Amino acid sequence: MQKENCENIGKYISQLYRRGGAFISKGMEKYNIGQGQFMFLMELYTQDGKNQEDLSKILKIDKGTTARAIKRLEEEGYVRRVKDDHDKRSNKVFLTQKGMDIKDDIHETLSQWEAKISQSIDEEERILMIKLLKKVCSNIDTQEDSNEE
Repeated sequence: MQKENCENIGKYISQLYRRGGAFISKGMEKYNIGQGQFMFLMELYTQDGKNQEDLSKILKIDKGTTARAIKRLEEEGYVRRVKDDHDKRSNKVFLTQKGMDIKDDIHETLSQWEAKISQSIDEEERILMIKLLKKVCSNIDTQEDSNEE
């Protein structure tokens, strides 16, 4: 890549991340949920009662950041942590009724963001974009896995 050429994938991924975070934070402001907590709720909506360490792995977030996000959600009353019966050092995270009550609003905020970023692309392009982004993430996962060996 030439030094003066600022066109690169990372630039646009960074813009999407930052602007998406601001959009989501604004939509979740009334619930006192930031971008950092939002993704944990989304993951728990797919399967409640996940192990805190598994949430870190699935979301590719370090354990300390995960612990802080879960603690904040717990303080706000959206989740509760329960010691794992099989491993007392580990916590399972469950949605509370308050957490379940905002599920539709969370999905609506995500749908609005998706509509905003994909308004000028057709369904075929959207599917291709998801496929390419998954491939990029897979490249990173493969590199990280080889670095851990």
